[in-house]
Amino acid sequence: MDRKKLVMFGTIVGGYAGGYIPALWGAGGFTMWGILFSAIGSLVGIWIGFQLGE
Repeated sequence: MDRKKLVMFGTIVGGYAGGYIPALWGAGGFTMWGILFSAIGSLVGIWIGFQLGE
């Protein structure tokens, strides 16, 4: 798979997964924690996609 597609896939999946983590302890999706974890998940997804593309 192309590196660009892997990075985009990682960004999307990581963002959703990171945004869902605060919901496990009862926080909403548009809270500070939801947005923060979504950003962290996206960055981790970018890194994983980049590593898989090599």
